Amino acid sequence: MSLLRRIEKGGSKGDGEQSQGGGNTNRTPTNRKPTPGGQEGYADLKTRIQNKLLSELDPSLDISRKDEIRRQIQELFNNILAEENIVIAKSERERLFKTIIADILGFGPLEALLSDDTVTEIMVNGPKNVFVERKGRVTLAGVSFDDDDHVMRVIDRIVAPLGRRVDESQPLVDARLPDGSRVNVVIRPIALCGPTITIRKFSKTPYTVQDLINFGSMTAEIAHFLRACVISSLNMVVSGGTGSGKTTLLNVLSSFIPNDERIITVENAAELQLQQEHVVPLESRPANIEGKGAIEIRDLVVNCLRMRPERIVVGECRSGEALDMLQAMNTGHDGSLTTLHANSPRDSVARLEVMCLMAGMDLPTRAIREQIASAVDCIVQQSRLRDGTRKIMEISEVQGMEGEMITMSGIFEFEQTGYEEGRIVGRIRPTGIRPKFIDRIEDAGITLPPTVFGVGRR
Repeated sequence: MSLLRRIEKGGSKGDGEQSQGGGNTNRTPTNRKPTPGGQEGYADLKTRIQNKLLSELDPSLDISRKDEIRRQIQELFNNILAEENIVIAKSERERLFKTIIADILGFGPLEALLSDDTVTEIMVNGPKNVFVERKGRVTLAGVSFDDDDHVMRVIDRIVAPLGRRVDESQPLVDARLPDGSRVNVVIRPIALCGPTITIRKFSKTPYTVQDLINFGSMTAEIAHFLRACVISSLNMVVSGGTGSGKTTLLNVLSSFIPNDERIITVENAAELQLQQEHVVPLESRPANIEGKGAIEIRDLVVNCLRMRPERIVVGECRSGEALDMLQAMNTGHDGSLTTLHANSPRDSVARLEVMCLMAGMDLPTRAIREQIASAVDCIVQQSRLRDGTRKIMEISEVQGMEGEMITMSGIFEFEQTGYEEGRIVGRIRPTGIRPKFIDRIEDAGITLPPTVFGVGRR
């Protein structure tokens, strides 16, 4: 079926405008309609053309064939402008076409921001307030939506392909974009300012360890140490605040896993970009419209133990799945990796304890602490500093139990030496303490020079 409907040769009728002259289509330039001025006029023109385009397009077209559809929309677009006798400058014509294409095939006003590599985060606070983060700084984006319905159309385009929904009965949803970028959506009645979208963009090409060294997030010595920890199958936790770079660091750590090992990843919304060949990604699922069929992170962690994993990577521990993760670490699944929200390594241990209690089992505090002390080998603390940079602030070893307390020792710590031109100056340095798990690293055939831990340095 052709996407172009037959354009009648009779005179076209504009909005509220009656054709005159008994179907005479020969109009003079003085009768041509100029583009309405101002934002409201532009929005009205865009809406009229877009609605007519949608009515002209074949509803059965395959949306995945974007190049072909773009050509067909271009043809329809030109015909509609000619049919309605609209005079428009070339630059405005191109901008209008790009805007309409973004609304029909992409994510509307967000399309330009998503294609901008300098933007790391997009925050939509209702239709008129869109903010972006660039180099750690949050500013207005300079784009907006028409109204709440416009934002909702973009939200539906994001969540529908994932089999998820968002409505008044379920106004919160986590999702992801095709490139893996993380999306969180909150709509009315929860979001009082209107539909709210938060997008954490990921790099089109995953960051490597060398990238993090170049960014100043870690040093070459730290990278060498972390690589040794992963290869020697230590159980590691990456902790930090929101937006501190935990997932990016987890991606880099997982890149050290040997290519011949079977890796099972468990996430709420699939974000990890593992490059190994043998990776099985699992993703949780919310309940359906009847409130049934939900698959929680904890269910996936329990199930992945039956899938012969050599490495288990949990995107984030938030509640009771922490207990199952610790059980896996303590039952032969060494080399597991996960992240959690905490402000320091000591807080990470306390939060793990609380999350284990959230599993609903009446366990004594000492039993939980013994599980943590036995399971977790290393905690890497990642932070987003006030200048917007993201750095590893501390690396600590969990040594064991001493009485009722879990004992820890800092192996590396960040030392700030100054503040110049709005940037924090400093570096992460060794404390001089060699970790107890150094024997496990050496058993894996890796030798770390004493200088990595500050021994022998002047």
